[in-house]
Formats: sequence, C-alpha cells, structure tokens
Amino acid sequence: MTLSEWIVILSGTAEGARLAAGLALMSAFAHAVFGALQKGRHDPWLTRGAIDGWLVVISAPVALFLVPWPSSEIAVLLAGALAIHFLYKLTMALAYERAAYTVVYPVVRGTGPIVTVIAASLIFQESFTGLQWLGVLCLSGGILMIAVLNLRQETLDPLALRLGLMWAILGGVLVAIYTIFDAYSIRQSPDPFTFLAWFFFITALDFPIIGWWRYRRMDAPPDLGPLLFRGFAGAVIAWISFGGVMLATRLDKVGEAAVLRETSTVFAALIGWLVLREKVGITRIFLMALVALGAVIVEMGG
Repeated sequence: MTLSEWIVILSGTAEGARLAAGLALMSAFAHAVFGALQKGRHDPWLTRGAIDGWLVVISAPVALFLVPWPSSEIAVLLAGALAIHFLYKLTMALAYERAAYTVVYPVVRGTGPIVTVIAASLIFQESFTGLQWLGVLCLSGGILMIAVLNLRQETLDPLALRLGLMWAILGGVLVAIYTIFDAYSIRQSPDPFTFLAWFFFITALDFPIIGWWRYRRMDAPPDLGPLLFRGFAGAVIAWISFGGVMLATRLDKVGEAAVLRETSTVFAALIGWLVLREKVGITRIFLMALVALGAVIVEMGG
C-alpha cells in the first residue's frame, strides 16, 4: 500500500481525524518557524520570490519525473490555485510593505479561521457545535487582540498603517478562499501527493519573475547569499506547512484543520520568547493561552 492510498483510506475515519489534527499542528509550528525567519527580513517581494524560486527547483523534478501528469480536470484546478495564491501573495507583499510583520501577521491569521469555518459549512456541509464556535471565537479573538496589542506599539504613518491593515484583512479573506479551494482540489485528486507536487510547482512560477524584476531595478540590491538561504529555508518549510494542512483537509474537516493551523501565532510567540529572547508580558501570555484554549475547545468540542 502506498502512502497516498493510506491517506485515502483514512479519510473520514477517527484515525484520520487524529492524524489530521497532528498534521495541522505540525503545519502551525512550521509556519511559526517561517515567521521567525522573516525577522529582519529583506524586501517582502524579494523574500517571496526567493522562496518560490526554490519551490520550483525542489518541486520540478518530483512533478515532472516522479509522479503522473495531472488530468485535464486537475490542471484546471491547478490554474485556479495559481490565480488565488498569486492574489494572496500579492496582498501579503503589499501589507508587509506598509505595516510591520507583528501587526500584519496576526490580522491575517485571525481573520482567516472565521471566514474558513463559515465557508466550509456552506460548501462542504460541515457542522460546528456551539461549543466549537466558542472555540473559534476565542482563537480568532485572541489572535486579533495580539494584533491590537502590537498595533499600539507602532509609530508608522497612520495612512500607511491603515493601508497595511486593509491589505492584511484582504489577505485573511484570501487565506480562507485558498484553504477551501485547495481542500476541494486535493479531494478531487486520486493521489494526494501527486496533486501536492504539481501544486507547489505551478503556484510558485509567478513570484520569482517579480522578485528578479524588482531586484534588477534596485539602486542598492541586497547580497544574494543570505536572501537565497532564507528562500531555501522558506521553501522547505512551505512544503511542510502547506502540505501538512492540505493533507489534514483531505483527511478530516476543513474548518477544524484551518483553526488548528492558526495556533501558529502561539508557536511564533514562544519562539520569540525562548529563542529570540523577546519580552512577552502578562497580557501577551494571557492572549496566547486564549488562542490555545480556543484550539482545544474546537478539537474537543465536536
């Protein structure tokens, strides 16, 4: 039995639900590590271009030579994924260009779960109990309150800050859209790992071109070495983070996987505290606990 066949057999089972929860939490941790890599980051357009460039390099041999070519139906879905993820990456670059990472990231991650759960209930007929909805509100509310806490410490131009927040909210909506679309797409593929290989190859073709175009027009372009290193690390983490959550949505409820993945904000704060030696404070610890509590309620309240 292949790994793909095992994933398909486990889909919709109690064992599959447990595996999905583990994959979603693994995805959350990987996303938090990715966030830590962006501390002192380069221009966001260059960073995304470097990540996607490495994603093409890593994924191309797998997609082109090791797995089957996509059917016409899957090819259409991959084209849709390319368009949606391009819009998401565009909004994130615009948001990071105008507001700080510590403000933008929580707004995006706090908006996404609520929209995803609502959309999953309409599209996949998933149902959440009242207790689970309480958990969603605790988690998203805690994340958004972290954003407000970080916002108070910002000294940016108010107009730039408002624009950054606008793009961040749109980014959160696009997180929900791509989560639903990707979950639908991977469920249509007989082989989940074949879909993942082509997904990472196809959706990474755009930003290397944009990043290189921007790099060539800079008056003082940064050294390529550190940028390419961060790009490679980000690409590996993207495979783990996006691949993990997409497999989780193949195995179990899309809404639950999306909510659990947003515990990345807790992991990010812990990394900042334990590794980067950042000050956390009582208020932030409380909000982290609220986010974690929300995830536990969602997982246990179904």
